[in-house]
Amino acid sequence: MTIGYHLHVRNALVGLDPGGCGPARRRRSSFGAGERIDLSNIIRYFVRIPAMSTEVRNPMTLDPRTPVLVGGGQINNRDGGIEPVDLIAAAARRAAEESTGRGVVEAIDSIRLVRMLSWKYRDPGLLVGERLGADVRHTAYTGDGGNSPQTLVAQAAADIASGRAEVVLVGGAESWRTRMKLRAAGERPGWTVQDDAVPAAELAVPNVPMVFDGQKRIGLDRPAYVYPLFEQALRLSAGRSVTDHRDHVGGIWSRFSEIAAQNPYAWTQRAYTPEEIADPGPDNRWISWPYTKLMNSNNMVEQGAAVILCSVEAAGRLGIPRDKWVFPQAAVDAHDTYDIAERGRFDASPAIRVAGARVLEHSGLRIEEVDLVDIYSCFPSAVQIAADELGVAVDDPDRALTVTGGLTFAGGPWNNYSTHAIATMATRLRENPGSVGMVTANGGYLTKHSIAIYATEPPAVAFRHDDVQAEVDAQPTVPALQEYEGTGTVESWTVVYGRDGTPERGLLAVREPGGARTMAGTSDEAHLAALTTSEIGGAKVVVGADGDLRDLS
Repeated sequence: MTIGYHLHVRNALVGLDPGGCGPARRRRSSFGAGERIDLSNIIRYFVRIPAMSTEVRNPMTLDPRTPVLVGGGQINNRDGGIEPVDLIAAAARRAAEESTGRGVVEAIDSIRLVRMLSWKYRDPGLLVGERLGADVRHTAYTGDGGNSPQTLVAQAAADIASGRAEVVLVGGAESWRTRMKLRAAGERPGWTVQDDAVPAAELAVPNVPMVFDGQKRIGLDRPAYVYPLFEQALRLSAGRSVTDHRDHVGGIWSRFSEIAAQNPYAWTQRAYTPEEIADPGPDNRWISWPYTKLMNSNNMVEQGAAVILCSVEAAGRLGIPRDKWVFPQAAVDAHDTYDIAERGRFDASPAIRVAGARVLEHSGLRIEEVDLVDIYSCFPSAVQIAADELGVAVDDPDRALTVTGGLTFAGGPWNNYSTHAIATMATRLRENPGSVGMVTANGGYLTKHSIAIYATEPPAVAFRHDDVQAEVDAQPTVPALQEYEGTGTVESWTVVYGRDGTPERGLLAVREPGGARTMAGTSDEAHLAALTTSEIGGAKVVVGADGDLRDLS
């Protein structure tokens, strides 16, 4: 280990990444030619000492309680028919195989699973444990929210570090295609039923609140309708025309599809051109303008994923080689306002900004030193906002914003996408020793966030799972009016389309003269035509007491 550490230092001094036997590449954190080198910065770079930390540990020794992620497994079940807990068990076995350890599955003592929509379970961890033959002492389940996988991994790492757990399985799965096929035929699958006599598993991560009267009454009730409002706000703040912005978004999503085309676990393994993504057509209909089908998360999948974490001590006992260890460095959770009408801006996320800065601080890193990134990608607006808040470019040819291809192309198995992202990230890190990765996870309407840093080298300080909600709550918000009657100006808007390509419902965010925000809706044909053909940002409108758009001028 001493030799490996000195090799890492030597290569970093000349700005090279020791990527195994492949060609060395210039690291983002390398010192430029002719740049004056500050010795303290070099020391901080190598040892990853956060500027304000006083808990520095000797990088040559490891606390036996240090948590490590030792394996990840992913399943694509294209034939269908397998129930979710069986997909999880299969993914767990693959995770154990990746670790190359002995008796890893049987050593699992805690199973923590992400909420599944394909089938109702009271305690799916018990069923997975039985299928694996593991002596499980603890199980947990989550509510709905795409942030859940990353939060579960962070909780597992903290529990391992404190001695509350030894070997933890985190996973989830969806058999949504099978469920929808059977539902269309009026049938139900013969999957495992846990009756009420089975105690419900511990709730590890609660639901993300997503229902508010001001949105419900106008039909603004799902992510496919909300995220386009954020997209419109991004376009307006960037000063782009509708056409230019569609090209911009199509380019971002095209680059995601190129990553998916190279990902053996992606559901859709092909690259799309920006035009194929942005232009509507028979196979790419409008969902909610300006988003086509290929700009939406794809939940019509049959996928499972699992990762295994354990202590360094357990890894040694199970015979898991050092080159399989990926170290969680730090994780931070936070949420933006649950009611989107209260957000300070529709094109920003204070929670991502604060949590991102804090997780980098805990890891002793700058964003430029992060080699691999996976930004939660349910919709293009989620990626653009997160990238802006984290300080990463959306078009950097040297650092893609995904390691999987994202939820449109790699697959969007409801709440469980980020388990796939974490498993893929860990594999990519092992393939590039000395590298660092960041995973962001998002639940609700860009609401709850969990961000973590992973690396193949141990952290200089003990793993920390932090919550920065107090700081986020201090950020500016906007008064939300669940009911409003009067005049206002258009802040953002979208139009929901039917499956036949006809615009059906317009949804708007409106600011009243005092600055408060209300939400309005319309099904008026003239209004729908204006919403899809005119630049109405800042236009004067009249909103009725029932939330209906009365006048648009």
